[in-house]
Amino acid sequence: MKRKAGIISISGLVLTKNEKAIIKAGKPWGIILFKRNIKNMSQCIQLINSIRATINDKKYPILIDEEGGRVTRLSDFLDNSLYNQNYFGDLYSLNQDVGAAVYKNYINSMSIILKKIGININTAPVLDIIKPRTHKIIGNRGFSKNTKIISQLGDICIKSYKNNKIETVIKHIPGHGGATSDTHYKLPIVSDSYEILKTKDFKCFKNKNSLFAMTAHILYKKLDSKNCATHSKIIITKVIRKNIGFKGILMSDDISMKALKYDIYENAKRALEAGCNLVLYCSGKASESQKLLKHLPYIDVFTAKKTSEFYKFLS
Repeated sequence: MKRKAGIISISGLVLTKNEKAIIKAGKPWGIILFKRNIKNMSQCIQLINSIRATINDKKYPILIDEEGGRVTRLSDFLDNSLYNQNYFGDLYSLNQDVGAAVYKNYINSMSIILKKIGININTAPVLDIIKPRTHKIIGNRGFSKNTKIISQLGDICIKSYKNNKIETVIKHIPGHGGATSDTHYKLPIVSDSYEILKTKDFKCFKNKNSLFAMTAHILYKKLDSKNCATHSKIIITKVIRKNIGFKGILMSDDISMKALKYDIYENAKRALEAGCNLVLYCSGKASESQKLLKHLPYIDVFTAKKTSEFYKFLS
């Protein structure tokens, strides 16, 4: 499969002629949609059909951030604001059977909508542990401060979406819970020891049957004093692949975030060199998307194999 190692975004509610040309020529691995791309259900269906027709691929990866709570892209026609992950974590901690049943029903309902629109990857669940000083950018997007609850609800989320033929993206690996600043604006520095991180943050991501994971733009000072996780060969190799044991496709968080100190092209290059399989670009600027896709290599053999598995899963 000849696809570039990048997921891009688009500017508005319809594909422009320029964007069609960029997608055709640039062959991004997939496209992620945001609130700016979604007005109502019929418009969204048309947009996704248009993307898939442009790339000539009925199973083409279309991603969305539909976590619930503060992170909902469908809010112009669906109110998903009540259902943040912490809501389900609290319910589950009161009664596991009730909490699990309610959460499964919620995901099944969400899946009906996502499938009708044409989404096949939802960038959930958030498996970041909630700590006393966790920045509000995560806050109630996390399930719990309890690793066991996070892990169990993570499994329910992944399995329930899989049952509905939607893949998940566990994030923000290897854990955003220790961050006290917002990666959209600043690089968070976490000073916890490897032992603490291993028993808390990293533990939440272990043994997860998700085909995709998204990196954290966080500097774990005791593990790699120079590079944030997205740009760290040490963290991707020794922590994400070895300790956590993640075996799927690893994508970066958005390469246009200010936590990364270079331009998007250098950020992309460093992420891929460190061991990310795909880079994610969310700003939706056509000129940058075009230039980025020219810079990016084609996906490697591993990513092509895993992409084939994803396509078989969708059948």
